[in-house]
Amino acid sequence: MEPKSKTNRVCRIEQNIQHTYQTDSCYKLPVFNWLEDLPPDTLSTDLVEIRFKNTRKGIYRNVNNLRLKKGDIVAVEASPGHDIGMVSLTGPLVFQQLRKNHIPQDQAEFKKIYRKAKPADIAKWEEALGLEHETMLKARKIAADLKLNMKIGDVEYQGDKTKAIFYYIADERVDFRELIKVFAETFRIRIEMRQIGARQEAGRIGGIGSCGRELCCSCWMTNFSSVTTSAAKYQELSLNPLKLAGQCGKLKCCLNYELDAYIDTQKFFPRADVPLETEEGTFLHQKTDIFKETMWFSKAGEGTMNMIPVPVSRVKEIQEINKSGKKPEVLLTGTVNSGVDEINFTNAVGQDSLTRFENRRSGKKRRKKPKRK
Repeated sequence: MEPKSKTNRVCRIEQNIQHTYQTDSCYKLPVFNWLEDLPPDTLSTDLVEIRFKNTRKGIYRNVNNLRLKKGDIVAVEASPGHDIGMVSLTGPLVFQQLRKNHIPQDQAEFKKIYRKAKPADIAKWEEALGLEHETMLKARKIAADLKLNMKIGDVEYQGDKTKAIFYYIADERVDFRELIKVFAETFRIRIEMRQIGARQEAGRIGGIGSCGRELCCSCWMTNFSSVTTSAAKYQELSLNPLKLAGQCGKLKCCLNYELDAYIDTQKFFPRADVPLETEEGTFLHQKTDIFKETMWFSKAGEGTMNMIPVPVSRVKEIQEINKSGKKPEVLLTGTVNSGVDEINFTNAVGQDSLTRFENRRSGKKRRKKPKRK
């Protein structure tokens, strides 16, 4: 039987590691198991999802029929040796994760879960976590001495301290032959180089976006789709690289969020590159307000001066008239709506004026206090 002090120390180490994984190591990794309270059924499986550091996950097979639950620290098969991870999902929802990641259940070979982590495994894992920051700094210095055009963003040690993954960013192809030799001689471990993109690095570091909220890539995004400037054009946004770029230096991922809605709405809009011919003159398109279904035009030669809002229905009508070889007399019929609503502030709750005390003080004199005898 182990001494009580040693058991308490292991529990403390385990709590610290769990806290590290929930805060520093991308807390977007956990998955909500909405089938957790249901009794086991025919869909139960021996497949378990294990999560590691830096958004790394894996599906492993529980060959020893261990009673595992979310949050358990386990030792799993690695190449070579073994690794330490945390259970993030069990039960039938693992099949959904396989489908999401396009992993064939019948053809894939899943690695094994050896056991629940022993106190010795957890202690060695804590030592490995403590070496990561120092190793990263030394690795950056070695890469700089070799004059390699790359940036090492993070280092992840395997649970048994026999292997380390070096995450790096590089714009061009890098020759690692000399670098790996120096790493192996310096750190005395197996080396694996893994390239990540600028978006993945921003998600790992975290930060606050221009919207005032935490970066999407650091709190919930796991798959990164390509973003192009056409997404900004569809949404009538100014092509200002300072405003369209995120902290990673790439176009903001949120440009794709409402893109489909804009594209579907603009299918019913008339072409913007067709000028409107009227008896008053030729009008050219300047901008479009998709939400109000209004297109803004100005006379040819005036640029953006004196823009006139025209409803989409009226633009379609004028274009049909121009196709027949005719010109309407005016651009708009009836009153012209400027598109700007006037806001009048009223005292709806019966509050007094903020300057009510200033008027009183100006008209009254201060009363002198009587002197005491």
